[in-house]
Amino acid sequence: MKIARCNVTVLLLMACGLCLNLKAKGHFPYQNEKLPTAQRVTDLLRRMTLDEKIGQLRCMLAWDYYIRNRQQIELSDTFKKDIAEGKIGMLWATFRADPWTKKSLENGLTPYLAAQTANKLQQYAIQNTRLGIPLFLAEEAPHGHMAIGTTVFPTGLGLAATWNNTLAEAIGQCIARQIRQQGAHISFGPVLDLTRDPRWSRVEECMGEDPVLTAVIGASMVKGLGGGKHSQPHATIPTLKHFVGYGTTEGGQNGCQTVGGLRDVCQNFLLPFEKAIQAGATSVMTSYNSLDGVPSTGNRWLYDDVLRKRWNFSGFVLSDLYSIDGLWHTHHVTHTLAEAGGMALKAGVDIDLGGRAYALLPEALEKGWITEHDIDSACARVLRMKFEMGLFEHPYVNAAEAKTIDNEADKALALKAAQQLITLLKNSNQCLPLQRKAKIALVGPNANNVYNMLGDYTAPQQEGHVKTVLMGLQTKIPAAQLRYVKGCAIRDTANSNIDEAVAAAKWADVVVAVVGGSSARDFKTDYQATGAAMVNASTVSDMESGEGYDRASLTLTGRQEELLKAVKKTGKPLVVVYIEGRPLQKNWAATHADALLTAYYPGQEGGQAIADVLFGDINPAGRLPISVPVSVGQLPCYYNKRMPSPHDYVEMSAAPLYPFGYGLSYTTFSYDKMRTEKTGRNAYRISFEITNTGDTDGEEVAQLYTHDQVASVVQPLLQLKHFKRIFIPKGQTKCVTFDLEPKDFSLINAEMQSVVEARSIDIGIGGASNKLPLHAVIQTEAETLSPPYK
Repeated sequence: MKIARCNVTVLLLMACGLCLNLKAKGHFPYQNEKLPTAQRVTDLLRRMTLDEKIGQLRCMLAWDYYIRNRQQIELSDTFKKDIAEGKIGMLWATFRADPWTKKSLENGLTPYLAAQTANKLQQYAIQNTRLGIPLFLAEEAPHGHMAIGTTVFPTGLGLAATWNNTLAEAIGQCIARQIRQQGAHISFGPVLDLTRDPRWSRVEECMGEDPVLTAVIGASMVKGLGGGKHSQPHATIPTLKHFVGYGTTEGGQNGCQTVGGLRDVCQNFLLPFEKAIQAGATSVMTSYNSLDGVPSTGNRWLYDDVLRKRWNFSGFVLSDLYSIDGLWHTHHVTHTLAEAGGMALKAGVDIDLGGRAYALLPEALEKGWITEHDIDSACARVLRMKFEMGLFEHPYVNAAEAKTIDNEADKALALKAAQQLITLLKNSNQCLPLQRKAKIALVGPNANNVYNMLGDYTAPQQEGHVKTVLMGLQTKIPAAQLRYVKGCAIRDTANSNIDEAVAAAKWADVVVAVVGGSSARDFKTDYQATGAAMVNASTVSDMESGEGYDRASLTLTGRQEELLKAVKKTGKPLVVVYIEGRPLQKNWAATHADALLTAYYPGQEGGQAIADVLFGDINPAGRLPISVPVSVGQLPCYYNKRMPSPHDYVEMSAAPLYPFGYGLSYTTFSYDKMRTEKTGRNAYRISFEITNTGDTDGEEVAQLYTHDQVASVVQPLLQLKHFKRIFIPKGQTKCVTFDLEPKDFSLINAEMQSVVEARSIDIGIGGASNKLPLHAVIQTEAETLSPPYK
């Protein structure tokens, strides 16, 4: 009894001491929320030691900073050790779960436990450090927060296929809310890399080949994620990925040198990032590639000249994971890791994701590669964002709110996104929509595979959380009218049951074959420590896409094409659905299938959305954000190449199988009555009418393109400038208006200036880049828009 009383007394004394300590700390100016942020940053910075400043510049891998024991959370000794050494300012992927992190449904965090964990981490960091600086928690969020129990939206390519910026903003808002409710602050995404080579492994994460579509969708998502409104309770700091040119590398090889000159970079690759920063993005991530021999993570021109001086960017720059290390061991432009850290910091990279290189900044400082002013400048940028987000005053979250994540409204938003992205490429003899009385044979490796619906950067999923195509069809017709046979796997050629699929096809009135690819890092496959799939005699991973999985070809892998040919021989109508992370080759299906669709990676509600489209409950209006090539021999194959027009090869046409902006509907649309009005210097208003000439309500995506008749430097054959997705009831007509501004006519001239030249410009309007029934010619005047890139 005496021992118990003694322990209580000790605890009370400790609590009183803590209160006194916190009270004393509250006297410092940096803890006064009424003072201007700049004054608080200056005060805190002058109180920090060199090690404390460097700690703010290191973002640590944090999924091992907690231990889950059933429903209880403990902080790991590793975390406590790192805190004691004063070398933590930011945590990455604390809530991440996947085979690489070895976090599963059993030992990972539910949203409620994640919020509790965030609070424990913050509390320990604040109470056990000299200055009580709260932590930043950064999380992967390219198409939903990569954590257990969150909403999985379509990947970037699928989102871009909706051509719906309002939808993108709503998705951004949902992702931001879910991240903040769990106690994190920084959302890694959106991915704004332009991709011109579908062999590249990360095409699925991007928004396609076009700078304007990527810029509009990306900027809208940034607005939803927070848009610079850091003080709002559900606003995150969006981190734009990857700066810059990462998606257009030589041979489609991940992380290699970028194919494209400086003018191409300035006029195309930079545009989505600039628009996203104007929309409020305050964090940018470097990339693994190099530009003209200079690794992006060590490119001072990118971060100091372009970001900070030209665009007045006031946020922070974060390296990609170990990309600073790559200056040393991959690109070989430094002799040591310490030198690599010095190069990156000098280039303007504020935070080291992984933290290994910046741990050696004292050595770089000692050898004169950097100055303490360089460290102070980077640290000040990080601290300013922590103050602006109110973390010093409100470091904790209400864990109970996290229980509302992935609610019915969130699921409905995911369903809407999946419905709007589905792109109809062929529909012979009105094969679609399907009849409700039809007997359907559902075959293919992606017909009932949960993880193949989702794409890379996805956490483990609870049973029933993801809707497959089989599940979707089961909501439409009785079980007696539906037979499902897998037929084959994505890559495995040893295990298949194509004969059973053929038998089902003979029984059916129509065959639906769901094929394509996979980025699934599911827990049913064995993985190396790096996350790469391991091949053995009994299991071959489906994975043929996703980070690091570059392809040499674009054909269907495994026995998929054999499956398609076998069911086609039955003579039954064949509907082919591609679920894919890149535009795979569709030559056979384009010729032989009765109907052909692509659904990209549609997310958790994708199976239901596909069923909705197949049965006509939703009229498809997705449009291709990337060209579909006939052959890898055509690569790069993108619509806005510079003039002259590509000429045909000996073996084939140079034209893609399906062009950028293409997509069919269950109805038809006509364009008419185009009017052009000059509204100012180099400003025009273009209006026109669209009529739904079919017998079904539907949505059309109106697209406006420009073509320069003559310019001082070679310009694209065609360039998208504006678009609008619009609903038009059957038989009705709607007027659409686009306002063109000087920036729509700008180019980067020989002096590397952004200018408008006096010239004639063709305007084309229609429903795809190869279908522009409306035309006009406008004249522009000479005008300089910005100083030259240097």
